[in-house]
Amino acid sequence: MLPDIFHAIQEFFRSISWSGIGSWSLDATGHLVAWLLIITGFLGTFLPVLPGPVLIVAGALVHRLWLGADQSVGWVTIGALVVLLALSILADSVASAMGAKWFGATKWGVWGAIAGGLCGLFFGIPGLLVGPLVGAFAGELLLARKQVGGSLKSTWGTFVGIAVGLLVRGGLAVVMIVWFIVDLAVK
Repeated sequence: MLPDIFHAIQEFFRSISWSGIGSWSLDATGHLVAWLLIITGFLGTFLPVLPGPVLIVAGALVHRLWLGADQSVGWVTIGALVVLLALSILADSVASAMGAKWFGATKWGVWGAIAGGLCGLFFGIPGLLVGPLVGAFAGELLLARKQVGGSLKSTWGTFVGIAVGLLVRGGLAVVMIVWFIVDLAVK
């Protein structure tokens, strides 16, 4: 049923006379929209404001639905990109807490990093960067009753975890884009 709906939408747009636009075609528009989403998604992988990997998957999905099976990637690729997206979200969510734990944080520091990250969502880019650090520090200092030095060590671990999470997310974004390009090239 869903493929029939997509096919009907695709045929509707193909039936429109685009001759007044010149040599620009509906297919070119599909490519443009998809690649803008993918490029914005790659940039968003490193900018906390944009949901980078989500935009990469959205770009691939738009490409597939807009251009159809003959000119786009297969559903296996879309599924693989969704799996890589899930891995990216998991790596991003766990990284700061694991970094804190690796540097000797207690469960309070780990939970503080998670809570700080969630609270940081409401404060834009600075909140996303500083929230987990403040949360880990506060959790260690106030709840685990560590000294300032031990709390700072756990906070440093949180920072290292965030950096590792960013690198993993960036690597997965590159894999997603390369997978998309390779599948297109094979067509």
